[in-house]
Amino acid sequence: MRSGRISDHGFLADGRSAALVDRTGSINWWCPSRFDGPAVFGRLLDDRAGHWSIGPEGGHTVERSYLEDTLVLRTVFTTPDGVLAVTDALALEPGARGHDIGLRSPRALGRVVEGLHGEVPVRVHYRPRFEYGQVSPYLIDSGGVVDARAGGCRLSLRTDVPMECGRGDATARITVRAGETCRFTLGYAPIYDGGEPALPDADRLVADAVAGWRSWAGLHEYRGLHPGAVRRSAMVVQGMTYQPSGAIVAAATTSLPERLGGDRNYDYRFVWLRDFSLTLQALWLAACPDEADRQFSWVTRAMGRIDDGRVPIMYGVEGERDLSEHTLDHLVGYAGSRPVNVGNDAWKQRQTDVLGEILDAAWLMRHYLDPMSPDVRHLLHALADQAVRDWRRPDSGMWEARDAERHYVSSKVQCWTALDRAVRFGDRIGDPADVARWAVARDAVRAAVLTRGWNDRLGAYTGAFDSDELDASVLIMPLVGFLPAGHPRMRSTMDVVERELSRDGLLRRWDGDPAGFVICSFWLVGCLAQAGELDRADRLFGQLAARVNDLGLYAEQIDAATGEQLGNFPQAFSHIGLINAAGCLTEAAERARDTADRHRQPVPTGAGRTEGVRA
Repeated sequence: MRSGRISDHGFLADGRSAALVDRTGSINWWCPSRFDGPAVFGRLLDDRAGHWSIGPEGGHTVERSYLEDTLVLRTVFTTPDGVLAVTDALALEPGARGHDIGLRSPRALGRVVEGLHGEVPVRVHYRPRFEYGQVSPYLIDSGGVVDARAGGCRLSLRTDVPMECGRGDATARITVRAGETCRFTLGYAPIYDGGEPALPDADRLVADAVAGWRSWAGLHEYRGLHPGAVRRSAMVVQGMTYQPSGAIVAAATTSLPERLGGDRNYDYRFVWLRDFSLTLQALWLAACPDEADRQFSWVTRAMGRIDDGRVPIMYGVEGERDLSEHTLDHLVGYAGSRPVNVGNDAWKQRQTDVLGEILDAAWLMRHYLDPMSPDVRHLLHALADQAVRDWRRPDSGMWEARDAERHYVSSKVQCWTALDRAVRFGDRIGDPADVARWAVARDAVRAAVLTRGWNDRLGAYTGAFDSDELDASVLIMPLVGFLPAGHPRMRSTMDVVERELSRDGLLRRWDGDPAGFVICSFWLVGCLAQAGELDRADRLFGQLAARVNDLGLYAEQIDAATGEQLGNFPQAFSHIGLINAAGCLTEAAERARDTADRHRQPVPTGAGRTEGVRA
């Protein structure tokens, strides 16, 4: 049987990798070595690619939730004869707390099965498949531990449940009664590094994961609007962080389709500079400045010295640049959606918007960069010079078009952002001649966008220069300060984009986009808030916040007609969009409140009388 819907999955994380478990209790995705490593459970993409299920036999209903302030998942199955709970967690290093969680995770997965009421017949099916389902391992039961070995990979499953080993599968049928507990710990290790898989006690593993996540949550106190949604999204973003480096991956999966049966199926288990300043803003708003500081440090290390060469747009979690794409032809793909890809050839593209992302992030972090190190100064100077040189060139745009390069408006706007922030930095990153040169280029970019990006017939800024095609990416214009949201042309653009590209609050990127793109929808919330339409913005936020799955998770896109989540999952960009939109709403509400307070203040005796009479 194929794994359930994308949105049926819960997300487990340990600071190195992620696992996805569906509503039936089946773990359908786990790449234990690191986020972009080979899967040992890949049922999400093909039933033959491995899974590990624990669930009741026969009919049942399901309720599930994360334990408060954690990424530890508890699923409760109710059957006619009893109630059963399964608690799942990826292990954190024992005793790790706060910002240390995930740095040295032991690569182990714990599952605790508890009988809550009556008795429930349970089936366990353990079916590991290495190298994305290409390798079926030998299973050896050595008294409470089932060893699976093949190639360079080893999994060890420790349990107090007798398992029957077959040809690549291990199964068990048990009856769990009220008050009984069954425990499972699955550990991973490379065969040739000399180490054994870690197999901590499952109860202790779960308890330590709960304590670790709660200690992290306790360090972060967000005081704005929609705190529950922001808190959950911040934890998801933290779960998408590869802790040894501090890099945040775009998603935990590869090749989940934008359209069922379609071929736009990409590997998102990497780090995009396109998302960089938005990520730092989200971390900042969610009261995670330490993570923001680590993110900026990671990027400066990963980029190395930038002179006249092309700026890479994405990296592996440890700073790798070559992310060459290849197809796994043996997998049928999610819902038959081929190809299944590992790697992403977008790493070869030119996307000039990344220049603005980095300089905008540096401006946000400017107080943390004082005094500025020579390498950061050189980096920011070089990126500003690249914006001067490259803003007139076409590129692949933020949606990473794989056909022809174009003069995308959003790319030009982000070149303006790069130059604007460089001018603001002034002599901290350049001499007076540099700053003057950047200012001239900044003004030239702005003039070009205002003339060639505007379409009189549509009454909107379009996706590319001299184009008739709308694109939701232009909504970044107010968000980076290029043009106020209340400017007549920007207001018109917002109205046209919403009218033509939105359905039930979900905004597509362009006409023909198969589904609403979650972060674009949140950009519209931010634009409306900045334009002073606070009630409308808050209603739209509420519509979008209700589109999460039952665990508060977003994929990349949502089909407005069916409500189906599509694309890689969970998607950091979507959760970052929610956090930043909540921040925009909070700032707009505070401005409105301050304005109202000023208007309510009594005029001091003898002051302002002439002005009052004149009014």
